[in-house]
Amino acid sequence: MENTKKNFLKVFKKFLKIIDTKPGSIIKGKIIDIKKDIVLVDANLKSESNIPIEQFLDRKGNLEVKVGDIVDVTLDAIEDGFGNTILSREKAKKHEAWLSLEKAHENKNSVIGIINGKVKGGFTAEINGIRAFLPGSLVDIRPIKDSMQLEGKELEFKVIKLDQKRNNVVISRRAVIESENSVERNKILSSLQEGDKIKGIVKNLTEYGAFIDLGGLDGLLHITDMAWKRVKHPNEIVEIGEEIFVKILKFDKEKTRVSLGLKQLEEDPWIDISKKYPSGSKIKGKVTNLTDYGCFVEIQEGVEGLVHISEMDWTKKNLHPSKVVQLGEIKEVMILDIDEEKRRISLGIKQCKPNPWKKFKKKNKIGDKVLGKIKSITDFGIFVGLQGGVDGLIHLSDISWEFRGEDAVKIYKKGEEIQAVVLQVDVERERISLGIKQLTEDPFISYTKKIEKNELISGEIYEVYDQYVLVKIKEGIFGRLNFLEKNKNYNLEKRLKFSLGSKIDCKITAIDKKNRLIILEFYTHQENRNKENKNKEEQKFSNVMTEAFKAATNKKEQ
Repeated sequence: MENTKKNFLKVFKKFLKIIDTKPGSIIKGKIIDIKKDIVLVDANLKSESNIPIEQFLDRKGNLEVKVGDIVDVTLDAIEDGFGNTILSREKAKKHEAWLSLEKAHENKNSVIGIINGKVKGGFTAEINGIRAFLPGSLVDIRPIKDSMQLEGKELEFKVIKLDQKRNNVVISRRAVIESENSVERNKILSSLQEGDKIKGIVKNLTEYGAFIDLGGLDGLLHITDMAWKRVKHPNEIVEIGEEIFVKILKFDKEKTRVSLGLKQLEEDPWIDISKKYPSGSKIKGKVTNLTDYGCFVEIQEGVEGLVHISEMDWTKKNLHPSKVVQLGEIKEVMILDIDEEKRRISLGIKQCKPNPWKKFKKKNKIGDKVLGKIKSITDFGIFVGLQGGVDGLIHLSDISWEFRGEDAVKIYKKGEEIQAVVLQVDVERERISLGIKQLTEDPFISYTKKIEKNELISGEIYEVYDQYVLVKIKEGIFGRLNFLEKNKNYNLEKRLKFSLGSKIDCKITAIDKKNRLIILEFYTHQENRNKENKNKEEQKFSNVMTEAFKAATNKKEQ
C-alpha cells in the first residue's frame, strides 16, 4: 500500500512538470546574473536563459530586479536547437497585467496608466504594457479643450470594458473623477446650510446662468442672481475656470440641487431707493441698453431705470432710441416714478429740457395769430408746424365759416405757409387747437344782429331729411324748417313737395346760436292775405265799436 502511494505521487509530479514546461506556460525563474544588456535567469530547465534587460525595466527606465529575485517568466521554448532555453519576462508581465485588469474590472478598482497618443474619437493609454482606448467623452466630467496637460502623466482610470481575446480594453478617467466627486459630494451635502458663503469654480455657462463646482457638487447660479443690475449673458459677470465666492440661497438635499447667489453677498441697492431719489429729482446715469421701446440707464451700481421712448423727446415721437442716445453715454435723466416692490424705475430725458408746450402757451395767448407750415392733411383736419417744434391742429370745423370742412380743406396743400388763430393750448395733453375761420368775423353773428323774430325771409332747399328741411338763406347761413304735424294750419308733406334748390318763403321763429341755425316756420302768401283780412276785420270791428262808444257818450251829454 505504501509503495503504491509513492508511485502515484511520483507520477503526479511528473505530470505537473510536463504541464509547467509546455511552451507558453508561466514558470518561476531565479535571477542569477545581471549584465549590461541581458539578465541571466535559471528556471531549472536544461539551461539558463538570457533575457534582454529591457524586459526588466519599469515605466521610468529603472531596473526593477536584482540578483537572487524570483520572477515569473513565460516559457517560449525549452530548447532552441542550440541548447538554449528561451524565456520571456515581457510576456509574463503582460499576463500579470491582464490578470490585474480583470481583477480591477471585477472589483471596480482604479488602475494607473499613461495617456500616450491621440486617435479618432479619443486617446490611447498604456497600462502595465497593455494598450487601452480612452474615449474623448470619458476623459473628464466636462469637455477638455487642451489635452496636452494630461499626456505623459500617470493618471487613474476605471476599466469599463475588457476582452483579452480581442486585445480590447476601454477605460474611463471620468468615472474616477465622478467617484471622487461622489465622496466629496456626500461630505459637502452633510455640511451645507442655506445662507452659507462658499467658494466654487465656474464649471459651465448657459444662457440662463452658470454651474459652479463646489467640490464634487454642482450648484446653479441663475443669471438673475448674478448682479443687481440687468445682465444679458453670464459671461458679463463670470468666466469658465474662475474661482468665486457664492451664497447658498436654497438647498434640496434629496434632489441634491443647490441654488446659488452672487449679488446676495452685497447689500441690496434697492433698499430705500425712493428716499434717495424722490420723484422729480434729476440725476446723471449711464446708458446700459437700447431697445425698440426705450433705453435703460444705470443711475447707480446695480440700479437701472427705463426711459420709455415717449419720454425721450418732447416733439419727436417715432424716433428709435439710438437716434437720441448712444450705448455707454452719460445722460441726465429725471426720476418720474419708482416701484420698489417690482424694482422698476421710470425715467425721463425730455423732462430735463424746457417743455415747448409750456413755452408756446406762455408766449401765445388764446386769440393770438400765428404762422406755420402745413405738415400734413388728415381726414379730421390740418396739422401745422409751429415755432418751437410743436404742432397745432386746425379741425375741419374751424377751417371756414361758409363752406363745409371736407370742401374747405381741399384748397390747402402740404408745405404751404398759413396763418391761424390760437383757440386752445392743452399742455398736459400736448395739444394746440388752431382756427382759420376765426381770422374773420363770424357771418352768422353778423347776420343775426340784423334780423328779428317773425321777420320774413326767403331761401332755397339745401337738404331734405325725415324730420326737417335745411334751408340755405345765404352763403354760410342756414335755417331749419321742422315738419310739425301738430300745426293744423298746414301740412308740409301734403302742401309742398320739397325739391333741392327750390325757393321757399319762411318766417323766423328763433335763433339757435349753439348749432348756428335759424329756426324757421313755413310761410305762404295766402296765409299772409288771410291774416291781413283778419286784421282788417278786427280793425273794422274796432272802429265800429269806437264810433258806437262816441255816439253813446254824445247822447248822454245832451
